Amino acid sequence: MSSVGATHKAIVFVSWIGATVIDTVTKFVEQTGKLMIFFNESVRLIFAKPSRFGEVIKHMEFIGNQSVWIISLTGVFTGLALSFQIYLGFKMFNAVNMVGPVVALGITRELGPVLTGLIVAARAGGAMAARLGTMRVNEQIDALDVMGVNTKQYLISPRLLAAFICMPLLTAVFDFVAMIGSWFLCVKLVQLDEAVFWQKISDLIEVKHINEGLFKGAVFGLFFALICTYRGFNTTGGAKGVGDATNQGVVQSMVAIIILDYFLTNLIRVYYNLAGIS
Repeated sequence: MSSVGATHKAIVFVSWIGATVIDTVTKFVEQTGKLMIFFNESVRLIFAKPSRFGEVIKHMEFIGNQSVWIISLTGVFTGLALSFQIYLGFKMFNAVNMVGPVVALGITRELGPVLTGLIVAARAGGAMAARLGTMRVNEQIDALDVMGVNTKQYLISPRLLAAFICMPLLTAVFDFVAMIGSWFLCVKLVQLDEAVFWQKISDLIEVKHINEGLFKGAVFGLFFALICTYRGFNTTGGAKGVGDATNQGVVQSMVAIIILDYFLTNLIRVYYNLAGIS
């Protein structure tokens, strides 16, 4: 009897795991499908009439201009910290003159777009989700629908376009101030030769490396804006729902940025191989 009971418990446990996995996968596929439909509708409406140029500019100011300070502060200390750690490692192999180009490669291709995406997703993406969620639970979005306003074109499309435009610019700002931080540590603090520092960077860094980071930044901006606006636009459950939507939007955006970075890096490598770019 004990053997039969143990077998029954094992079957129940395995069945529970299977049901949980199937339910999770089903919900993921369903949510992904809804998100892609939402994305398709919102992107098509970017070019629809009436033009929402004023809304795009307003959101660009919020996403871009108001993020410059925090991006600059984060960038300069990222450059300082990364340069110091690489300097300590390269010093053991008498290769300290390579600190500059290694930092430049890491910043322009990976850390610049990723950290910029994470910071702006937390700051601007969370605000998007909270604002749209509040409008939804206060029935302001429903009121716009009643007045004949296309709410996706008015509320979603300008935010997507603004994030897509601003993120490469913010990534460029991050790259610039991070390299200023790297220069300050390498040249002013640890007394490396300034001419060699810049010469090594100019020898190894190419335009394609910078463009790779800017492209990633644009994609990250589009995705965090999409996820956060989707969560905010479909908020339910009153004030608690607004908090949940904001939390889900920010967390999912950050996770998406990290995952996307890996796949974009590999896709870019594949493109370089196909195009014969070394």
